Amino acid sequence: MSTSPSSSPAVTVSIVSHGQLELVRPLLEQLDRFSRALTAKVVLTQNIAEPDLLAGTQWGFEIERIENAVPLGFGANHNQAFDRCTTPWFLVLNPDIRFDRDVLAPLIAQAAPDSGLLTPRILEPGKSAPEQHRAIITPLEILRRKRPDYELPLVPDWIPGLFMLFRSEAYRQVGGFDERFFMYGEDFDICARTRLAGWRLQVAEDLTALHDAQRASRTSLRHLYWHVTSLLKVWLSGAFWRYRKLAARYRA
Repeated sequence: MSTSPSSSPAVTVSIVSHGQLELVRPLLEQLDRFSRALTAKVVLTQNIAEPDLLAGTQWGFEIERIENAVPLGFGANHNQAFDRCTTPWFLVLNPDIRFDRDVLAPLIAQAAPDSGLLTPRILEPGKSAPEQHRAIITPLEILRRKRPDYELPLVPDWIPGLFMLFRSEAYRQVGGFDERFFMYGEDFDICARTRLAGWRLQVAEDLTALHDAQRASRTSLRHLYWHVTSLLKVWLSGAFWRYRKLAARYRA
């Protein structure tokens, strides 16, 4: 399978707005400015009703809207967007991701044949270094993160659901996101299942995107509840334990 960008648009982008169209607009403008040639369509899901701040705006790609009658979880929203994907690549993108150059073309150009999921390095405002690579989530790993002797993994065991560029074949093979997760945990789970299915997670160390992180779980009891219950679902899943064994073999 060819991994270089073709002359036809190769990517379907999925963006979910939770009353965040004011964040979505500059993201669409950046996609239009830098990645129009590769973007076949943006599936924009409005998870809750909100004023239409995009009315009358023209873009260089199709915008297909989904207006949910009831709010859905992270995975369910992107799974229904994937049902509308006919391109070889499917990009899950947070509304608060920003970039100042084309990231998609070089990301696809350097994709290995067995790469099922790709991402650039993620920068947060005010930080000069990108976010650290993520280790497999365990209770002990969570406790060790703040310790000065915590060893960062050289290769990430999973990537957060901020900018996830899936090979559509891989997404389809693993059945997309597990909709039992409402919010949090589904990104680790799909990374684990993608790896277990024989696909590689690939991080482009030379490419960056900016994330204006909100960290809702630190300020909202509801989000904290979702976070904690999602971690319990991760640790009780068969995929977690199989992936932990697989990762241990790679490091042996």
